[in-house]
Amino acid sequence: MHAFSDDDRRVLGEVLDWVVDRLTDPAGTPSAGAPSLPPVVGPVVGSGVGVEAAWRMLRDQVLPTAFPADHPRYLAFVGGAPTTAAVLADAVLSAASVYGGSELEAGAVVRAERAAARWLCDLAGYPPESHGVFVSGGSLANLSALVAARHAGRRADGSLPDVIVAGGAAHSSVAAAAAIMGCTVVTVGAPDTRLCAADLKPVLDELPATPVAVVATAGATNTGVVDELDELAATCAERGTWLHVDAAYGGAGLLVPHLRPLFAGIERADSITIDPHKWLFTPFDCAGVLYRDPAPARAAHTQRAPYLEPVDEEAFDNPADHAVHLTRRARGLPLWFSLVANGADGYAAAVAACLAAARAAARRIEASPVLELVADPQLSVVLFRRRGWAPDDYRRWSSRARSSGLALVTPTTFAGRTVLRLCFVNPRTSGDDVELVLASLEA
Repeated sequence: MHAFSDDDRRVLGEVLDWVVDRLTDPAGTPSAGAPSLPPVVGPVVGSGVGVEAAWRMLRDQVLPTAFPADHPRYLAFVGGAPTTAAVLADAVLSAASVYGGSELEAGAVVRAERAAARWLCDLAGYPPESHGVFVSGGSLANLSALVAARHAGRRADGSLPDVIVAGGAAHSSVAAAAAIMGCTVVTVGAPDTRLCAADLKPVLDELPATPVAVVATAGATNTGVVDELDELAATCAERGTWLHVDAAYGGAGLLVPHLRPLFAGIERADSITIDPHKWLFTPFDCAGVLYRDPAPARAAHTQRAPYLEPVDEEAFDNPADHAVHLTRRARGLPLWFSLVANGADGYAAAVAACLAAARAAARRIEASPVLELVADPQLSVVLFRRRGWAPDDYRRWSSRARSSGLALVTPTTFAGRTVLRLCFVNPRTSGDDVELVLASLEA
């Protein structure tokens, strides 16, 4: 099973050809809108079917049922459109069989990841001693940051705080993290508006003790809204409260000069989540958790065991010590490689292109006789409605668009009403793509 055979070599050549075709034309993936898996995708038998037959099942039966997140009309959720360089590095990483938990084993791979994390820290305005690590997604990044915050907040009697204060727009992973940690969440403010200090202060005043953390959002998943970070940071600093900023989606906006004022104060946060697999063009899965002071994270997350003693030497700076993981993929390597290949300026231009596409879509909606913009886009999320439609109309249209391969666009709610949401994080999404979607809604 482990020997590299002639069949393996032949199939590898086919896979490479397929990858080239796929990256050349993401919109051309066959049957991109197929709604479900076939009844049987391949037998699992004792003798196996061979790599060639397995590849054909994967290529022809399994992969075509997905709607790829880099398709230019994947506009639901927060997708991802990795650069060719990032995909190349990701593939090489698998072949290289790198264990990314420690510098002892991964060597300069960890140093390359650290350079990518340093770039994110600098983007956020963090000091030189700050540090970051890459995990599987924003959910694990938020959990890791909140575990570090709770560890840092241990009281003199040894007890731990058990309340997390989060804005109304906080990602669902915050509630999930609280449940894992045995904490409760106190929600502040409305889900569709910016959280500000005037909302936060009365809630903090009523709490019997300092909370685990305050969680602010910099780019709400549903709306793109950025909380009033500067005044929230000042409030938390006055009270000695950990501030975590979830910028999983919106953090890429820090690359665009005219947006930076929106993020004022993020440099004062104790921890930040930014997901390169969202708007920084890195393959799934890759999320960054950044710490202004990494010491509390190391204290909370470093695992101890006799067999780990060689890994724990002071000479090593280990990614395993900064989040809820031990075994890990070196997820930051594709980001580092792509940054080296394309440069930060290339990244800034790609983010700006997504913002321009969102503004153009908003103008097109405003000019429509039947579509209505329901909020001015703050980042690259566009919320709108179709006049006269009920919730079932949105769901039926969304299902038809998915099954036909037109687009992946799903309904959401805003101010209590069902609306549609377009999220632009793919610089290959063109005006023609947007026109196809909007024209279908106007028909």
